[in-house]
Amino acid sequence: MNTIDSIPTGKISRAAKLVKTGVKVGGNYLKYYGEKIVSPDTAKEHLNESNAEDIYDGLKSLKGSALKAAQMLSMEKNLLPNAYVEKFSLSQFSVPPLSAPLVIKTFKKYFGKRPDELFDEFTSNSVNAASIGQVHRAVKNGKKLAVKIQYPGVAESISSDLAIVKPIAVRMFNLQGADSDKYFKEVEIKLKEETDYQLELKQSKEISNACSAIPNLKFPAYYAEFSTDRILTMDWMDGVHLSEWTKTNSSQEAADKVGQTLWDFYLFQIHQLRKVHADPHPGNFLISENDELIAIDFGCMKEIPDDFYEPYFELAKAENISNPEKLQRGLMELEILRSDDSPEEQKYFTKLFSEMLGLFSKPFNSEVFDFSDKEFFGAIAALGEKYAKSTELRKMNGNRGSKHFLYINRTFFGLYNLLHELKAKVEINSFQKFM
Repeated sequence: MNTIDSIPTGKISRAAKLVKTGVKVGGNYLKYYGEKIVSPDTAKEHLNESNAEDIYDGLKSLKGSALKAAQMLSMEKNLLPNAYVEKFSLSQFSVPPLSAPLVIKTFKKYFGKRPDELFDEFTSNSVNAASIGQVHRAVKNGKKLAVKIQYPGVAESISSDLAIVKPIAVRMFNLQGADSDKYFKEVEIKLKEETDYQLELKQSKEISNACSAIPNLKFPAYYAEFSTDRILTMDWMDGVHLSEWTKTNSSQEAADKVGQTLWDFYLFQIHQLRKVHADPHPGNFLISENDELIAIDFGCMKEIPDDFYEPYFELAKAENISNPEKLQRGLMELEILRSDDSPEEQKYFTKLFSEMLGLFSKPFNSEVFDFSDKEFFGAIAALGEKYAKSTELRKMNGNRGSKHFLYINRTFFGLYNLLHELKAKVEINSFQKFM
């Protein structure tokens, strides 16, 4: 794989890269209009493939929050054409790494030493490169280590990257007024936390200790003496990325075991700790040779305040969704319904979210849920498509919901998708044994 010798870090240089990508996308549309006349059946597919490739190529050279956005979108399988999902999913654990000279330069900046002066062995080529950092193998005193190095300029460019992305997001999600700023601020805060590796080290230790009673769940140990705010060192964990494991696994028993561990891990965090690992994509989990789940990244943690937790999970109960009074009260508490809504908006969003909640909360209203259920995920896709095409929805204020929805919903969407990929059956209330 080709390596990267430099990353654009300034606002102007990063914006220029995105403009260049935009020009390529514009050219793809010109080709599309010509091809549509000749081959209408394949023209749209070719457009999606060309756009996905050009957008991904632009983002992967920027790294950081721009590439993180692609990673997040790759998890939304029901919102994007398949060409985008396939290409953007590469950002989960397969992007061009930094070159060896740039890695050495980064170590000298934070430790004053080359990596081969700190460790007994250090591989100059990364074994894994993603949106914010890349991982190298190392050995110290006979112990195998994984050393995560953050890309230069990532932390410093978050605000400027979001400023570039904001107008596009406002248009896509029909956000209106200054009230939408709360959503962008939430994303900015979380992205800045993800670039603080000292914070990740602290969170990793806290979560691994708190979840130690959950069976079949493993965590690496972390080493403060070989870590800084931009370099993080932990145990090297042997295993296969979850999405790779699902391609070769033929045992339903193993799939259920991994799926149950994953479900218990997440529900225990949410209900016991009121804090959750809010980045559930396949690149953050390994499966050991004994079918144990290994969690390896705790940069993105979301605290769940009581005034959100209580109405959110009250509206996960079927009897509350079907109770008009409780439904309306919960929707108001969660900021889905607003005091300045027109009667038309009140009626429309009550119906919309009643339908959504009734579908998404199905697992919570079951003793055992089979996440291989194609009908369930097909219904989610159909519901997303229905409202994506709604002309009525586009006319209304899109500022809906507490800022906490961003990462809590992302957590559940990601968890559902991982369990669907595993085709796992899980006991819904099993996590309560560990509380």
